[in-house]
Amino acid sequence: MNEVITKTDTTANLGSIASTRGSDYTGIFPSQKINEMLNGKEIMTVMNVDHDQIQPASIDLRLGEYAYPVDTSFLPGKGMKVLNKLKLLDDRFDDFKIDLRNGAVLEKGRVYVIPLLEAINLRSEVAAFANPKSSTGRLDILTRLIADGATSFDQVGEGYKGELYIEVAPRSFSVVVKTGTRLNQLRFRRKSGEEAKSITTADWKKLLDEGQIVDSSDHEKNARSIKKGMLPFTVDLEGSGKEGEIIGYRAKKHTRRIDLERRDYDPLDFWEPIRFHKTSSLILDPDEFYILMTKEAIAVPPDYAAEMLPYDTRAGEFRVHYAGFFDPGFGWNAKLNKAGSSRGVLEVRSHEVPFLLEHGQTVGWLRYERMAARPELLYGQDLNSNYQGQSLKLAKQFKQL
Repeated sequence: MNEVITKTDTTANLGSIASTRGSDYTGIFPSQKINEMLNGKEIMTVMNVDHDQIQPASIDLRLGEYAYPVDTSFLPGKGMKVLNKLKLLDDRFDDFKIDLRNGAVLEKGRVYVIPLLEAINLRSEVAAFANPKSSTGRLDILTRLIADGATSFDQVGEGYKGELYIEVAPRSFSVVVKTGTRLNQLRFRRKSGEEAKSITTADWKKLLDEGQIVDSSDHEKNARSIKKGMLPFTVDLEGSGKEGEIIGYRAKKHTRRIDLERRDYDPLDFWEPIRFHKTSSLILDPDEFYILMTKEAIAVPPDYAAEMLPYDTRAGEFRVHYAGFFDPGFGWNAKLNKAGSSRGVLEVRSHEVPFLLEHGQTVGWLRYERMAARPELLYGQDLNSNYQGQSLKLAKQFKQL
């Protein structure tokens, strides 16, 4: 989910991987293993890899040269290639493609399918999983990975060999993208039964006892009563309790387009600040988009990765967080070996009906799983990590208020 600059040495630490986990290690692949996959042509790319494209536990995927406007979202289905499905839906789809090489606008309310510059040639025991990058989610851009023959989004089965595509649907703002723009990222897992995800009871107790994943004792207690590896988090609608303090943002309906290469937009041109006024609640209006934050500071220790799960609709008709992957080292205080000050930023939408959200209400869960090995460099550790130590923060395209 997070942008960092990592080393590109493909051999360092591979020996330690084998010695600590064995040659057939399981779990999420670290950056050094991803670099090895690039060298071994398990990940192939049309253009040279960018120096900061490899993250601690994922690789950023880049838009290709053309975008295809489509009338509907779709999955190709078993045995069907994405481009063949596009042709079935519209036999002139190639006539109306949009050239991204010099930049182009993707209009809000439209759906586009875009070939990616990266393709993969996975081994039979390796699967891949995609998610939007942090800035993508904070701009309310819905993205989903599509593979040939796919029957679900954002997942690539073991042993897949072929091209990759991304479905892009800007929802709040029209955006300017170009060939090479990064909207989502891919991580890899070697899976052997449930071993790839397993966190033992002893592991989980240690993480909680030592304050390695959350700064709140209340939430340590809550996490003990829930399935191991699952950390609940709540929403902050008070901040420091100061009258008029900004505790969230609501996207404005009518704005100019956003060039994703820029970093100097005035937030007030695009966002309406939500301020604390004694009441610790917020009514979510249907189809409005909100940026909020967690009450707790959360962290991901170096030997783990975490995924933010969709909220259970039985507790309310709203969605939290499009960009649900947290790299190893997010929020981590290396000096104290515990959680630091980083809050989780929440991208929130209500569905169908207004919904009253209360301060301190549980709005989601983080699911932790083991890395196959510790990455060479961690998120936020001597890296250009945009969201380390964050509180309430908009996407990197906006200046700080």
